[in-house]
Amino acid sequence: MPVPASQRGSWGTSDEGCSILHVDMDAFFASVELVSRPDLHGMPVIVGGASRGVVLAATYEARAFGVHSAMPMAQARRLCPQAVVLPPHQARYREVSEQVMMILRDVTGLVEQLGIDEAFLDVAGAARRLGSPSVIAAKIRADVEREHGIKCSVGIASTKFVAKLASVHAKPDGMLVIPVASTVPFLRSLPVRALWGVGEKSQESLKRYGITTVAELADADVYIVQQAVGKSSGAHLHDLAWGRDPRAVEPTRTERSMGAETTFDADTHDSRIVEAKLLELSDRVTSRLRAQSLVSRVVSVKVRTSDFRTLTRSRTLVDHTDMTQEVYRVVRELYAGVDLRGLPVRLVGVRAEMLSDRTAVVFQDTLDDAVDDSATLRRDAESAMDLVRNKFGRAAIGIGAGGILPTTAGGSDQLP
Repeated sequence: MPVPASQRGSWGTSDEGCSILHVDMDAFFASVELVSRPDLHGMPVIVGGASRGVVLAATYEARAFGVHSAMPMAQARRLCPQAVVLPPHQARYREVSEQVMMILRDVTGLVEQLGIDEAFLDVAGAARRLGSPSVIAAKIRADVEREHGIKCSVGIASTKFVAKLASVHAKPDGMLVIPVASTVPFLRSLPVRALWGVGEKSQESLKRYGITTVAELADADVYIVQQAVGKSSGAHLHDLAWGRDPRAVEPTRTERSMGAETTFDADTHDSRIVEAKLLELSDRVTSRLRAQSLVSRVVSVKVRTSDFRTLTRSRTLVDHTDMTQEVYRVVRELYAGVDLRGLPVRLVGVRAEMLSDRTAVVFQDTLDDAVDDSATLRRDAESAMDLVRNKFGRAAIGIGAGGILPTTAGGSDQLP
């Protein structure tokens, strides 16, 4: 939900020294759908599966009823039974996203794309040609709406973290400048959950130490914060609370997807054989992601039956990932939902899409892992497995549904 206007505040208009922009499309998937369905403007609209799966996006009219992305569709329908549910069109979203990113790259080469619908820009070098950061932001918003019929919100600040927060406070269809001199007062007005990476567990841990606002965290001794959420996370949070975020805008990779597929030596009805191959393919894809420091937000599965009918299913994840077990869990669920019509399987494939640099992505559960580090341990185990393979070959070690184990092979693999 957007921040109520009464809570946004006025922090000034000076954008001197505020060269970082965060551009975020407003309800992107839903907005793209409404371009071809103008009759639905102003109505609660949900994008996702009609009865199964999760909500991919919702208009602000639907969000007013409590609907949000990643919510089970059944729950969303209970909260907002009058909503119009539209099926997703991933190819259309990718096409619009690419075109919007081209608009941003016409402004500056320093564009760091975070996902399909948001990006950071450093416009310091574009000022002489295009004007101040505020003028540039207004131009971007106008160009996106004129060319694609969708709206975006822009946060303008001196750091990436504050620009991201500013865009949240500007939504929907707004622009907010946080002047350099107003950075700390702005941050101090926020709840601690506003800090990047503070999830429910870390929020509760901080609360036990009497820290519920950014102001309280900033005023606390850094060692107290570290006691609550861990040494490195605590120091990072303390820096953010004081507006310290030295990270530069770094242009992201252009590779958009990565996949692997296998044709079986013989068509098979055996779901155990298919799932074992899907695990192997998930492992291949995620090991390549880790090797290139990439993470994925969309996972898809491809199934070809003996009659050469090809079926694909995809899902947008709650968070980015490069972990085999997480990708395989989604792949297995997607495969279970494919109607094979009783035919044996000829080919299966796994693809990771919406790729981003791992260092450019903020994981909402990062600080939760400081409290419950099982996810970190799993990731470390898979990274250690990569090291073994690099030294002794891929056949040296594999991963099973329950953990690491020797590999088995079968079928002819293709890595597109």
